[in-house]
Amino acid sequence: MGSMSWIHWVIVIAVVALLFGGRGKLSGIMGDAAKGIRAFKDGLKEEDKKDESKPLPRTEAEKEELRS
Repeated sequence: MGSMSWIHWVIVIAVVALLFGGRGKLSGIMGDAAKGIRAFKDGLKEEDKKDESKPLPRTEAEKEELRS
């Protein structure tokens, strides 16, 4: 139960290469996740811009002022 032998290192390197390699499934999934996060952040930025342009009325008097 000592250190890992050379065959263990070969297996570990092969698994890492398959998972994180250029055409690995995990790298594709992480790329898609990054695109989703970026789209979510862009959506939040656009929503903030819309909210800043139209302040919401807080009282009935402000509602009346906006209607006039």
